[in-house]
Amino acid sequence: MSPSPTATAAASPSGPGCSAIEGNLAEVADQPVGTAISSLSQLSKLSEAVKKAGLEEKLDSATDITVFAPDDKAFDAIPKEAQDKLMANKEALTKLLSYHVVTGKKAPSDLVEGATLKTMQGGSLTVKGSGDNLTINDAKIVCGGVTTKNATLYIVDKILLPH
Repeated sequence: MSPSPTATAAASPSGPGCSAIEGNLAEVADQPVGTAISSLSQLSKLSEAVKKAGLEEKLDSATDITVFAPDDKAFDAIPKEAQDKLMANKEALTKLLSYHVVTGKKAPSDLVEGATLKTMQGGSLTVKGSGDNLTINDAKIVCGGVTTKNATLYIVDKILLPH
């Protein structure tokens, strides 16, 4: 009898910043991605944005997606006035956040130099680099390959901006 897909071990998260992530990355494996985002302290500002855009339930109910999640430092790099304006504009916030989501659970091995990923927003993301030195557009992956119940999560150091 072969093991069920849920019983097989997922690859461990990897990246230069995984050890600094507060919260147990293994615990989010049983959580849908919207809930997982809200349980990781480094993603508190993203969690707030997801809630303001009304996307938490949509993320939680989606199947087989990949989320490139900007950490709190990425939000801190934006002037407060611009952050406040963005958070107050649900339509713009929804478009921006949808640019961080692609269909399919992308394993780290799927993220190879030159790969292009189509976003839920309709744009595309480009992968550069390899190993622990991967970027999506110009955002470095801090910790990648985090498995949640319905998604693969990659924590990035910048907010991805549609071109």
